[in-house]
Amino acid sequence: MNKFSRDLIQAMSEAVAFAEGKNIGARVTVVEVPDVRAIRRGLHMSQQRFAATYRIPLPTLKNWEQGRRSPDAPAAAYLQVIVRQPKVIREALQNG
Repeated sequence: MNKFSRDLIQAMSEAVAFAEGKNIGARVTVVEVPDVRAIRRGLHMSQQRFAATYRIPLPTLKNWEQGRRSPDAPAAAYLQVIVRQPKVIREALQNG
């Protein structure tokens, strides 16, 4: 058996142990995906208005809301800023 085969068997064994809830020292990274629909609805905006106001392509917004795509890290950060300061972002984009 070659090194690749041994490494693959070890990795699969660790994956099974992790799935069974055993502490194997694995590092888990949780990425929080913003609820884009909730953000938009919280601002009482249609998809078209939200997309136009915050300069997000409408198809992108629809893909996020329908779960076909997730916002990448910069987009997720932008959405968090919109949640916290929607008026400031609107004004900045109108003046820019």
